[in-house]
Amino acid sequence: MATAAKVDATEEQARALVEESRETSWAKPSFAKEMFLGRFRLDLIHPYPQPGPEDAERTDAFLSRLRTLCESMDGSAIEAEGRIPEEYVKGLAELGCFGLKIPQSYGGQGLSQFGYNRALMLVGSTHPSLGVLLSAHQSIGVPEPLKLAGTDEQKAEFLPRCAAGAVSAFLLTEPDVGSDPARMASTATPTEDGEAYLLNGVKLWTTNGVVAELLVVMARVPKSEGHRGGISAFVVEADSPGITVERRNSFMGLRGIENGLTRMHDVRVPKRNLIGREGDGLKIALTTLNAGRLAIPALCTAAAKWSLKIAREWSTQRVQWGRPVGEHAAVGQKIAFIAATTFALEAALDLSATMSDEGRNDIRIEAALAKLWASEMSCRIADELVQIRGGRGYETAASLAARGERAVPAEQLVRDLRINRIFEGSSEIMRLLIAREMADAHMAAAGALVDRKAEFKDKAKAAVGATGFYAKWFPQLAVGAGTVPAAYTEFGVLARHLRFVERSARKQARSLMYAMGRWQAGLEYRQNFLGRIVDIGAELFAMSAACVRAHALRAADAPEGKAAEELADTFCRQSRLRVRELFDALWENTDDDDRTLTRGVLDGRYEWLEDGVLDPSEGTGPWIAEWQMGPSTEENLLHPFLPSTRPGAKA
Repeated sequence: MATAAKVDATEEQARALVEESRETSWAKPSFAKEMFLGRFRLDLIHPYPQPGPEDAERTDAFLSRLRTLCESMDGSAIEAEGRIPEEYVKGLAELGCFGLKIPQSYGGQGLSQFGYNRALMLVGSTHPSLGVLLSAHQSIGVPEPLKLAGTDEQKAEFLPRCAAGAVSAFLLTEPDVGSDPARMASTATPTEDGEAYLLNGVKLWTTNGVVAELLVVMARVPKSEGHRGGISAFVVEADSPGITVERRNSFMGLRGIENGLTRMHDVRVPKRNLIGREGDGLKIALTTLNAGRLAIPALCTAAAKWSLKIAREWSTQRVQWGRPVGEHAAVGQKIAFIAATTFALEAALDLSATMSDEGRNDIRIEAALAKLWASEMSCRIADELVQIRGGRGYETAASLAARGERAVPAEQLVRDLRINRIFEGSSEIMRLLIAREMADAHMAAAGALVDRKAEFKDKAKAAVGATGFYAKWFPQLAVGAGTVPAAYTEFGVLARHLRFVERSARKQARSLMYAMGRWQAGLEYRQNFLGRIVDIGAELFAMSAACVRAHALRAADAPEGKAAEELADTFCRQSRLRVRELFDALWENTDDDDRTLTRGVLDGRYEWLEDGVLDPSEGTGPWIAEWQMGPSTEENLLHPFLPSTRPGAKA
């Protein structure tokens, strides 16, 4: 029985692994990277990119068929049963939804990222578990890694199966390993004959893992003669001997997802199933997530659109004190926030997706910003919707229906959206990843100056090289187009907001420079400071996207052009307030006090404050160290779908 053994790794080892795995080159321009350097490159996103006519026509035709299918599904049935009915999975497979982004040459739909996002929005609005089923399969499951790094033989073998409905899952997280892959315990040991690997280990929170036919498994290959070693990626048949699916996990939301714990014991995987090279697994995973992360903003945008619809309908129908509740300023402010933010969410999503499709720009930071910002803002929107609906917002849809009212699942939305701030990188981790990317130019220029362990001679040498970079770069942050009243006038009323973005981009770049001088190598531990810089960048990116999208609609004389301009204007006004608060908090905060207090909490200094309550979790079940050693018989959970009955399964 394979167990989840622990692997110790120092902070330096963990840092080195992530640094080795991240993409270090910038062969293409990046709007967000330039923005964090204080350079507002509007030309990289304006004119607002649009899908080509052929792509748009093919996408619209598919979405029309998908809408018909989704209208036949009942999201409340998924919520009530806690599972996606098999006929729904079969219907999605027959329509080709498991091959949305897979090229047509392999039996897929060949949709663009833009079209893929639109499909996820439609499916996710039926029930978000359906969106997760498809996105986990295609955004991070077998199709995307193979498209990026698979061989022609691997693509020919697996992509047609995936397109036909063979569900796939991505296995990275372990019981003791979350965002620290250096401590990964799962192993892939080469066999003596050199023809295969033996996989051993335990993987947790395997979305789709309970029903998957194909798996992408991350495991560590021991370094040896003839083997490069390192974390590697493999395509694994889910019914391989030695794989046991244990537990179908239950969560506060997404009650239809098939998420479990998978144990591997001497699972033989042919060497031809290795994706890329040994040691490339983490790099493949990170590259996959560059575009894969856009699935979450798509689902968040769908939730925001639905929230706006419900808020509008309820706020015009519900009357209090002689007026519809939407006409009361306290409620009206919430409606304005939902509407303006929904416009910006869609603008940022479509901008990132279309840039990904065009391939002109490097969107690794844009995709991360979109994921971070969308997951945070959509949760705020859902919370406001519950508040607008009042008691009916807190009541379940089933309860509302039982007493004859419209079954509006507002409270379900709160539960379903909450995971997006954790999925595929928590908000805290996302801020650190973005901070590392935005600091790339500084790391290259300053080098040893920001290395805590660098020797004095290395720091002195680095100082000479950094002087040239900063002598040229820093003066550019003093003035820019944002200080010129006539700048961006073609944007009309939105010009003022773009000038604000340009000024703020330079300001946050100066702030980062000041912080580097103040804390030097200690800056990496100022995670709250770096997080605020990232949050400023996210707001500036959203403002930019909203402005260029509204301008594009107005310039095209679209019927919604004027309304789009109004939405963008209001959003930017709201966003500017948040940006100003973030700038103020860079230097006026309680970070040091919080750090001191936290040490006291962890040391038990305030343990007395916990007196007077009960802890229901004590004595209710095994902790990680205990259940890692192996499951009891009653914990085993059979596959709900036998391989022979799943769409696309092998005969």
